[in-house]
Order: sequence, then structure tokens, then C-alpha cells
Amino acid sequence: MTQVETLSRPAEWAARAEALRGEIAAGAARCDAEDLFAADAFALLKAAGLFKAHVPEDLGGGGASYASLCEVVRILASGCGSTGLAFAMHSHIVALAVWRRTHEGAPTEGLLKRVAAEDLVLVSSGGSDWLQSVGRAEKVDGGFRITARKAFSSGCPAGDLLNTSAVYDDPEAGPTVLHFAVSLKADGVRILDTWRTLGMRATGSHDVELSEVFVPDAAIAGRRPQGMWNPLFHAISLIAFPIIYSAYRGVAGGARAIALEAVRKRAPDEGLVQLVGEMETAFIGCETAVDAMVQLAASSWPGPETTGRVMALRQIAGQAAIRTAERAMEAVGGRAFYRELGLERAFRDVQGARFHPLQEKPQLRYAGRLALGLDLDG
Repeated sequence: MTQVETLSRPAEWAARAEALRGEIAAGAARCDAEDLFAADAFALLKAAGLFKAHVPEDLGGGGASYASLCEVVRILASGCGSTGLAFAMHSHIVALAVWRRTHEGAPTEGLLKRVAAEDLVLVSSGGSDWLQSVGRAEKVDGGFRITARKAFSSGCPAGDLLNTSAVYDDPEAGPTVLHFAVSLKADGVRILDTWRTLGMRATGSHDVELSEVFVPDAAIAGRRPQGMWNPLFHAISLIAFPIIYSAYRGVAGGARAIALEAVRKRAPDEGLVQLVGEMETAFIGCETAVDAMVQLAASSWPGPETTGRVMALRQIAGQAAIRTAERAMEAVGGRAFYRELGLERAFRDVQGARFHPLQEKPQLRYAGRLALGLDLDG
């Protein structure tokens, strides 16, 4: 690959996202007001090849770099936070599969080829599962019967495969989390219309119910002890969270842009200047933290120390994104309270940054135990 290609291709993917941003933003208010999934936006992303953008070219995808993927998420979220975040949830599954194939020789080619050839949309239940997982796996001939209810399944109205897990009470190893994928159209899989929320209303993050869904032994992609840190979750932490928080960076950037356009029409006073300065400082903090996370994903190996750093940066980025939107609201004043401006939607959407793992108190606990050399699972 030549230097020109290396430099131009990221710009190409960003340009595709930028070309869609205005149209996606135009439909965001209606989806938010009516609790509608951003179906039209997802159709636009699929037509532009964005769902398979990060799949390697030799597997039929677009070959977009990891950093380019994060930039696409940021741009989309600056127009519609819900679209950006739901796309990020698909993208981090793809990115982890690419990383594991590249660095671990993991057999993820089959999934990646299907994403490229079939234009699959992947859905994750990781936000509601994390280390503990929820749901029951019962051993039967040839596989398992899964019964579970999975919350925060972003993008599921347009989804094809649910990447999820359940707990099997192994008679020898004890409670064991099984990882697998199931079709969202399989027998026993049902999307429940539950997503009525403060913000990120168009992500379609409904609950998905699995009622005695059969998963064959061959489809079990991984096993791990319940509730304990392990290499898989250190890899997830390294790869997933820079992508997810690129969405909140985009929401914060969108709020900042709305605020600056609004307040530049007013004669500045010292109070306004200070509020804008606070907004800018918070936004720079968000940008810096997300950039550092993206760099870690490119240069670091997953493990307890790397996870500690990623989670601290995730906390800094999220808090700075929220502060950016807060100061944007204050700078604009009473007009920001009206839905028409779009700033209050950004303010509500950015609150979602609080709720991804590791939330503030668990993150502080992890950081403290890591610094003191204590058992992270203790």
C-alpha cells in the first residue's frame, strides 16, 4: 500500500459518513419524538457500505482502518446520536473479530465473510451482560437450550445476529458463561418493544427474549468462569470502548456546534465568554481522552493494566462529553430548552455515557485495586 493510499482511504470513509450526516440529522428529531428506531438512517449506512467497512478487503469488506471506523462513528453521532451509537454497537463486534483474527489467529473469518457478503447487522447484548451474564443454558443432546432476556440490544429492529451469552451450571467447572450468536429470526427469539428512555431513543435498544432457543455445541464460540475478568474481556475493553465513546464525542461535538452558531449572534458578555470557554475546555478533554483510547487500541496489548487505562479514559471522555453539553445548554440559555434547536436532544443523548461498563464506581474500584496490586476479582 502506498503512502497516498494510506492517507486517502481514511478520508474517503469519513467523506461517506459526512455525505450522509445531514440526511440522518434531518430525521433524528422525529425518531426521538415518536420513539422510532432510526431505520431510514440504517438503510442509508447499509447502502453506503458502512456496516462492512472495517471487514478486511481479502474477506470482501471495505478494509477501513480502526481509526477510520471511529471517525465514521463520530461524524454520524454528530448528526444523530442514536444512529452513531447503534452503529458503534455493530462496529465493535466486527472490530473485535478483526482484531482477534489479526493478533490471535482466531477463527473469525466465517463471521466476517458473512458480514461482507450478506450485509449483516450485528447486535450485542454485552451492556446488559458484562462479566456476570444473564440467562440460563440447559445442556441437551447436541447443544444447549437458552432461556434469557437481554436488555440494551441496540439496533435489534434491523439486526440479523445477536451476539450474546448465557450461564451454564457446569457440574465440574461451576457457573460458566457460554458465548454464542443466534439469528434474531430464529424460533424462540422475540424482540420486545421496551425502549422508552430519556435519550438515545432511536437506537432501538429493545429487550430481546430467548425462549428455549437451541444453540448447537459447534456454535459455542467461547466459555469462561462467571463474573471474572479474563483475556476476552480485556480485549473487548481495548477494542470496543474507543468506538462507543467516539459516538459520545460526536454528540458532544454536535452540541458544541449548535451552541456556537446560536451564541455568535449575540453580543458577548463576560458570563457568556466564560461559559463558552468552559464548554471548549470540556470538549478538548473529551477529544483528548477518546484520541488516547483509539491510540491504545492501535498500540497496546489487552490486559489488566491496559483495561485500567481504557476504563479511566472512558470515564474522563464520558464526563467531559456530558459537561460539554451542559455548558452548551447554559451558554445558549432559554432557547436551548426548546426541542426545535436540537440541543436538548443532544443533552439527553449524551447522558448515556454514564451507563456503559465500567460505570463510575466500579471503574474507581478497578483503578484502586489495580494500583494497590489487589485481586481484580476480589
